[in-house]
Order: sequence, then C-alpha cells, then structure tokens
Amino acid sequence: MSILLGAIGDDITGSTDLALMLGNNGMPAIQYIGVPPESTPDPDTPAAVVALKSRTAPPEEAVAQSVAACQWLVGKGARQIFFKYCSTFDSTEKGNIGPVAEALLDELGAAITIACPAFPANARTVYQGHLFVGDLLLCDSGMRHHPLTPMTDPNLVRFLNRQVRSADAVGLVPWPVVRLGSAAIRERLQQLSLQGRRFAVIDALCDRDLLDIGEACAELKLITGGSGVAMGLPANFRKAGLLSRTDGPAEIPSIQGAAAVLAGSCSAATRKQVHHMARTHPAFRIDPLELLDGRPVADRAVAWAIGAMRKGPILIFSTDDPEAVVRAQAHFGPERTGKIVENALAEIARRLHQAGVKKWIVAGGETSGAVVEALGIQSLRIGPEIEPGVPWTFSPAPEALCLAFKSGNFGTEGFFEKALGMLPGGA
Repeated sequence: MSILLGAIGDDITGSTDLALMLGNNGMPAIQYIGVPPESTPDPDTPAAVVALKSRTAPPEEAVAQSVAACQWLVGKGARQIFFKYCSTFDSTEKGNIGPVAEALLDELGAAITIACPAFPANARTVYQGHLFVGDLLLCDSGMRHHPLTPMTDPNLVRFLNRQVRSADAVGLVPWPVVRLGSAAIRERLQQLSLQGRRFAVIDALCDRDLLDIGEACAELKLITGGSGVAMGLPANFRKAGLLSRTDGPAEIPSIQGAAAVLAGSCSAATRKQVHHMARTHPAFRIDPLELLDGRPVADRAVAWAIGAMRKGPILIFSTDDPEAVVRAQAHFGPERTGKIVENALAEIARRLHQAGVKKWIVAGGETSGAVVEALGIQSLRIGPEIEPGVPWTFSPAPEALCLAFKSGNFGTEGFFEKALGMLPGGA
C-alpha cells in the first residue's frame, strides 16, 4: 500500500516518539532504521518513519541522509513529509535543524514550513517564539549543559535564522493568533509566505493549540517539529477520506531472555533515573576517562554483566554530572569523548545480545542509534506507551527483540522500573 505521511527523524528516540504519537491518534506507523534499500517491500501502514542518526552529524551529511529519506518516502507515495527533531530543539548555530529543513523545502518545491517543537505533555512549550522547559527558559534548563548541543538561546526565531541561508527567513505565529484556531493560523502562514518567509515558528501552550496547528498545516508539503504537532495530522487524512484505520499500538510480544538498561545520556532526567534504579538493581558505571585512556572497560562490563544478569535486569551507564563531562571534554574534545563512549556501549550491547539479552531499554538518542546499529535492527513495530513520548517497540527481524528507546530528557524518576514491569511475565 502507498503511505500517506512520510516522516524523517534525526535520531532513534525521537522517531519512536513520533511513531507512537501517530499510532495513538489512529495512524499506525512502521519505523525504519536508516533509509531502506529500494528492494524493501511497501509499508503496510499509512505512515512510515525513517530514523536517522543525523542530529549531530556534519551538516552536509545530515542534509544528504535526510534528502535521501525524503526521496524514498515520496517514492512510496507520501503526500506529506514530517521532519522530526527534539522538543528541546537540540542543535548548534550551524544546524542541523535549519539546513535539513531548508534542503527538504527545496526538494519538495515548497514555499514555507513550520517549526514547532512544543510537547506540553512533557512540559515543552513555545511562547512568543521562546522555548520553555517547564517554567524555565531553555537556556536556564539542564539543556545548557548538553555535551554536544548546549542550548543557550531560547529564542527560536533568532536561533533558527542563524542556521539557514536566507536572512530574515524565519517569522512567528504568536499565541494570540494560535488561540483563534486553525483558520487564523493558516491565514498567518499565508501572510508570512507572501513576505518571503520560509519558516514560521509557532507558539503552543497546550494540546488544543497543537491540534489546531495540525489542522492548519493540512496543505503544507513539509512540516517540522517535535512529535506533539503530529497529533493533529491523522485527522486531516481522515477528513480527506484517505484514512480509515484506527488501530492502536501493537501488544508487546512475549520474548524469553535477559533484560538490560544502557544509559548514555547525561541529561538531568536520565541521571535521576540511573540513581533510582542503581539503588535496587545491579549497576556498572562506564568511566569515559578510563575509556579514553585505552583501558578494557567494555571487557570488564561484559564480564560483570554475564554474571549479574542471572539474577534479573541490569544497568550499565556512562551517565555523569555536567562537571565531569566538561572535564573529560576539556582533555579530549566533545566529539571524541562522545564517540568513544557510544562505541563502547554499542560493543557492550553487541556482546550482551550474544550472551542472551533480548529486552533492552536505552537512554539517549546518540546511544540508541549506536545500539540499534550494533544489533543490526532494520525496522521496529510500535507497542504501548510507557510514559509520554516513549513506547515499547519490538523488532521482528533479524531476531525478535523488545526495545524501549528513551530520549535523555524524558521520563519520571522510576521510568526504567516502570518499563521493565510492563513486559509480559516481567523482566
């Protein structure tokens, strides 16, 4: 069957978040890992999400991957393209959100798109073009310490303008317009387009705003944002008589095997979750400085895990406080530090899979991408929601696995234990 909506995610966790949002609103989606080969059978769902690992890639590489994904999705019949990025707008002044969105506009021959990372269910809102995390401006939240994309400017109009080629390419749809509903939003988008703007940052304070924004974007060729704005898109296809299915998420399959949590994110939320689980479960800390010193940390972690996982779920983490991360980066640089930790966690995942781990929880977008690659996963089916933005997923091939990919910023303190408790028969 031809798909209706094609989506491109800049990391694994955000892509599963989006697929969950679409499924919860009556538009089932399959998630592919990377751009599928041309020989891939047509999706059997009305939406398809191509998950890339492009958030912190060099801008030209992120653009090339995203355009290739767009071309594949359009070739499968997609009538609209959604570019998904994090609800905290994770990026630098060079990109990759702006360059990718601009390239997709060019590829689709579109005049304007929106930028709306708001996700009120996870306390991400946009007001007067400024991104808030709870009651804090983005620059005052834990995101200011992100090791790869420190977010120090909450003004999305200003920040996105620095990422794109054209001066003054970004306009604003402020909340006083948004609160008037979809017709007012659509009219404002038309005005901005006539002014030569290619991007419209849109305010959103609640789910009602996101539904109205989704309705207003029915005719846009490209939409960009967090998963929240996608909640209003399935209704557009239903209204057009193109979508009738309302299937919910798939059930979690019963899979025999051990369970492991791998945490690579250093966000405040993940640090709390790691500390919470480590109080009651076997835990092993990966020290980035030991890795950078060439010590056999992965070997020690695997040897420890093989013994510990006989008693139940285990936790392996490189999560650390911002000061420790800064110290490591000062010696070896952010890129090398992050890469060597990712590679170690990927190698640990590969070897633990061989040792019998079949149920995985992975925290952090970069870590999730590395683990998926290490396990050779090609596609994911979306299961039930654990907490807002995070579902259980399962991979039918090359081997049946249960996996939960959590954005570093998402989830309550007891998230890991809650997720494990949802598995059929327990973990």
